[in-house]
Amino acid sequence: MPKKSKKIMTGAEALIKCLENQGVEYIFGYPGGAVIPIFDALVNSKIKLILVRHEQGATHMADGYARATGKPGVVCVTSGPAATNAITGIMTAMMDSIPMIVLTGQTITPLLGKDAFQETDTFSVSMPVVKHNYLVKKANEIPRIVKEAFYITQTGRPGPVLIDLPKDTTAGEFTASTLDPEMDIPGYKLPAKIKSVDIKAFAKQFKNSKKPLLLVGHGAVISKAHKEVLAFAEKIKAPVATTLLGKGAFPESHPLSLGMIGMHGTAYSNKALIGCDLICSIGSRWDDRVNTNNMEFCLGAKKLHIDIDQGEINKIVKPDSYLIGDAKEILTELLKHVDPLETGTWLKEMDFYKKEFPLHYSNEHGLTAQYVIDLAYQITKGKSIVVTDVGQHQMWAAQFYRTDYPDSWLSSGGAGTMGYGFPAALGAQFGRPKDHVLAIVGDGGFQMTFYELATASIHKLPVKVLVIDNKYLGMVRQWQELFFDNRLSGVDLEGNPDFVKLGEAYGIKGFHIDNVEKAQEIMTQALNYKGPAIIHAEVIKEDNVFPMIPAGKSAYHMIIEPPTEKLERPSGST
Repeated sequence: MPKKSKKIMTGAEALIKCLENQGVEYIFGYPGGAVIPIFDALVNSKIKLILVRHEQGATHMADGYARATGKPGVVCVTSGPAATNAITGIMTAMMDSIPMIVLTGQTITPLLGKDAFQETDTFSVSMPVVKHNYLVKKANEIPRIVKEAFYITQTGRPGPVLIDLPKDTTAGEFTASTLDPEMDIPGYKLPAKIKSVDIKAFAKQFKNSKKPLLLVGHGAVISKAHKEVLAFAEKIKAPVATTLLGKGAFPESHPLSLGMIGMHGTAYSNKALIGCDLICSIGSRWDDRVNTNNMEFCLGAKKLHIDIDQGEINKIVKPDSYLIGDAKEILTELLKHVDPLETGTWLKEMDFYKKEFPLHYSNEHGLTAQYVIDLAYQITKGKSIVVTDVGQHQMWAAQFYRTDYPDSWLSSGGAGTMGYGFPAALGAQFGRPKDHVLAIVGDGGFQMTFYELATASIHKLPVKVLVIDNKYLGMVRQWQELFFDNRLSGVDLEGNPDFVKLGEAYGIKGFHIDNVEKAQEIMTQALNYKGPAIIHAEVIKEDNVFPMIPAGKSAYHMIIEPPTEKLERPSGST
């Protein structure tokens, strides 16, 4: 009797085996003709396919999963419009240094460049918004490319890696002898280990500083350096301000915390920018929401920079001294060579500013977004994983939902992507199923991706979605009011749906808040509800976020309270 022939593996089957070997738990995806072989190979895989309702939703879910877990999120979508739909989420991940693997289908190799059905040059289109990308023309190359992609996405400064897979590559035979080949990336270099002499020289820069300030960014969160940041701040007795994405790298309930810094940061953190004699950035890139005017940034202060990305050194700020490497590793060594500083007077000055210019709000004219967010903070005791969308609610959440824990504040920073918050919250819930996840979204951004309510309902994800509904694109309206003579254009969202009924259409429980008197009771019920829920908070329409540093101005021009006179229209930067 003839021997039964061994079944030859397809490229798609080899791909899924490689993903399993990388420990992939979920693939967030949407099928199409060019990826049918991949979706077919998933049928017998231990990897769980999460069928989303839009490719952008898939990328944001993978992003939220990655930020909440520290593991790369994985996306699989088909060719052409599916790949371009994913670009927004890829760009969002790139701007915020998020590890992500994006698998895109492609037309068969003989038809590349011939305008075949649903063909897009995804390799070229994605190049500006990825850390690296591949076009795989041979099935036997798949294991090496997957191994390289996971290595590149996670090491150094993280970022998305895209793998474009023609259908004949995934449907064709895989005949290579191994699924674990050697990598071949000679041009990819990680920062060299910091020399002890450089650490010691950097440590000397702190000597004699009486007014130091630590600026802690997302790099410290990514490197898991929160314990080292805390130890360092306490040892040298320096106040700490964080960027928007640095929230969680230092506990905001700590006496040394100044909260978020920059355009809508606390008044006292921006006062520290003006008064410090030394500022040390740890994993922050001095971006334009922190350094709103480079010519007037920290005048007279010594500037120090710790960053894993050589490209960020001297890009915006020219530091007096810098170290290139992982924040956790650098701080571990730096702690051995710094001494406590004489900062008593400086810390008293910061305490004065905290008392003189606290964050505050008033419900005198109706229910405010600040009060609703503050309620959520009090009820959850600050222990939720908070995921925001983009706009006024994002800034109020950053101000009033204090973050004490790493990997528990997720927000689109560099890209400012509306529609990010809700699907990213679902990804975070997939990654950390036992944790309480709260999505704080605006009425504008939520309507860009609310179709993923289907995903939340099907998987019974207990995400709570707090919709701050002021029936405006609030941040744009704020700028139009303050700088464009209140000529409102394109910001009115009066056609908003009843978000409670919207949730019910997907089988999701809804709660409605529109007054101060019942807000705490309803919010408590909603946040303690066992399943997914929408909390529709109708707040006063025309409220603005303060403090505020106008675009192009510096911390010296910070507006702490609503202005009583006409403001100069900003030019250039938005």
